[in-house]
Amino acid sequence: MTPIVNAMSVDVEDYFQVSAFESVVPRADWNSFESRVVRNTQRLLTFFSDHGVRSTFFVLGWVAERFPSLVREIADRGHEVASHGFHHQLIYNLSREEFREDVRRAKAVAEDASGHAVVGYRAPSFSVIKSTLWALDVLLEEGYEYDASIFPIHHDRYGIPDAPRHIHRIAREAGEILEVPGSTVRVGKANLPIAGGGYFRLLPYAWTRWGIRRVNEVEQEPVVFYLHPWEIDPGQPRLEVGRTTQLRHYTGLDKTLARLERLVSDFRFDSIQSMLESEAVVAGRASQRSATDQTGEWAHAAK
Repeated sequence: MTPIVNAMSVDVEDYFQVSAFESVVPRADWNSFESRVVRNTQRLLTFFSDHGVRSTFFVLGWVAERFPSLVREIADRGHEVASHGFHHQLIYNLSREEFREDVRRAKAVAEDASGHAVVGYRAPSFSVIKSTLWALDVLLEEGYEYDASIFPIHHDRYGIPDAPRHIHRIAREAGEILEVPGSTVRVGKANLPIAGGGYFRLLPYAWTRWGIRRVNEVEQEPVVFYLHPWEIDPGQPRLEVGRTTQLRHYTGLDKTLARLERLVSDFRFDSIQSMLESEAVVAGRASQRSATDQTGEWAHAAK
C-alpha cells in the first residue's frame, strides 16, 4: 500500500505577533521589535530542501509587505504561498468589512510578492468558530478556494468540536469552499489534536506519531501538520507574559527541529495544494460528505 501523503504547513509570523502576546505587544509597536522571521523561515526552507519536503506557507500580509523577497524565495523553491491574513487579528474581534479588508490586502501583497495566485487561507489562531462562519462567505467572495481554519476540538480560544474531522466541502450562500481542518485523532467521544504547533512541542513525540499513523493507516486519511518559524528559535527574546502563555509559547523550542527530523522520516509530506491535487479520491470523498456535513448540528450556525 502506498503511504498517504500528508500536508506540511507553516504559519509565517514573527515571535512577537502571536495572538497571546497582543496584551503586551500592540501592533503599533511591531516595527520596534527585532524581526527574526526571515532567518527562521529560511532555516525551515533549508530543512525542507534537505529532506525533500514541500510545504504550504501561510504568510502574514504584514510580513509579505516588508519582506517580499522572502515570499518570492518560498515560491521559487517550489512551495505553496497562502494567506494568514494581514494583521494577525482574531476574526471574532473584527466586523465583516474589517475582515474583508484584511484578507483582500493579504492576498494582494502575497500574490505580488510570489508571482502566483493565492487560493488558501488560515485564520490567526484558528479563529473561524461557529460565530464567525460568515468569514467563509467573505473568503469565497475574495477569491479563496480553500480554508484551513476550523479545528474540530475544544479549546479556550478556538475550535468547533463537532465539525467534520477530515477534508470536506462547506456549502455557503457565496458558493462552496473546501475545508482542510486541523488534524485530530478520535479517542472515545473526544477529538484530540495531533496537528503540530504547541501540541507537537508540549506532548511526547510518540503521541504525534501514534496519532498520524492511526489517521493514515486506520482511517486512510491525510493529516495536516503546522508549525511557525519562531518554534525553531529557542534564542528569541522572552516577553513578559502570564505563566500559561509562557508555557504554551516557550516550552520545547529547543526540541522542535529534532522532532521535525523524526516526523519527516516517519511520514510523507507535501503542500496542501499538492496533496489535494494528488489525492484522486479527495474530490469524491468531499462531494459525498457535503450533503451530510450541512445537516450536522455544527453547520446550522453557518447560515
